Amino acid sequence: MNCIFLDKITPEMKILLRSEVPGDIDLLFFDEMEEAVQDEKLAHAESLLTATYVVDDALMQRAPKLKIVQKLGVGTDNIDSAAAAKRGIIVSNVPGGNANGVAELTLGLILNVYRKINQLDKATKSGVWAMWKYRNCSYEIKGKKHGIIGFGDIGKRVAELSKAFGATLYYYSRKRASAEVEALYDVTYLGLEELLKVSDIVSIHVPLSQETRNWITAEKLNLMKPNSIFINVSRGNVVNESDLYEVLASGKILGAGIDVWATEPISGDNPLLTLENVVATPHVGAGTVDAAITIFRVSFQKIRNALIEEEK
Repeated sequence: MNCIFLDKITPEMKILLRSEVPGDIDLLFFDEMEEAVQDEKLAHAESLLTATYVVDDALMQRAPKLKIVQKLGVGTDNIDSAAAAKRGIIVSNVPGGNANGVAELTLGLILNVYRKINQLDKATKSGVWAMWKYRNCSYEIKGKKHGIIGFGDIGKRVAELSKAFGATLYYYSRKRASAEVEALYDVTYLGLEELLKVSDIVSIHVPLSQETRNWITAEKLNLMKPNSIFINVSRGNVVNESDLYEVLASGKILGAGIDVWATEPISGDNPLLTLENVVATPHVGAGTVDAAITIFRVSFQKIRNALIEEEK
């Protein structure tokens, strides 16, 4: 069985990835091949492994023996699922594999925006003792209303962590959870507009789809409280970045933590990067050793299962 890993990653991550490869899978790295070799290896590839690398119909045409495209994570918006289905190719992901990592980053971004950790770190290291500078605009999670948009594995884990900090929890999801689930997580369902109006913290945990693309616009953002904060760890294109910039630059909300962007890697001239009230990270929600090992193991098992089933 063979597998091509498509994304360009660091040597350290390659070592970690190789440590989880089953003995019967031959793993190759796309970025280590010359173009002619890429064509040759794709022609014999049975499985592709991708994080953010785009797997479109053109790439699948180059891999006539392809049986499965395995996503390292949850969202499969970088894979042309319709083209894969026409070719009988399985598209697989790892639901829940990154839930804790993304949830912990969500809380980290909330704390950073609320407590101005980046600004204080920069000031302290430059010799400025900003002991009193941000006390009039720094907040605690305890006692705040946290509105969670999207209540899948990640949203549920965010609820657990935020509750431990003492927040009151609300959620919006296209499909309302059962009364038992709501009681278990101590969350209250609200419509989207009402959630935006009452929440001090709003965090986004939905996949990118036709329905959610450019979903959070100025109209919705302007419903938020002046001292509220906005966290996006889902997909960049769920939010209209120009509208978010205008809302933040005009001080209509307190700040934002953004891990995902409309264009990745993010352009250096993105105006959101100029704002002091924005904490920016480069799509690292699942960027932990713990999450990587879990996702790698599950991914290779799914590849093995698919290829073994194909051989029967």
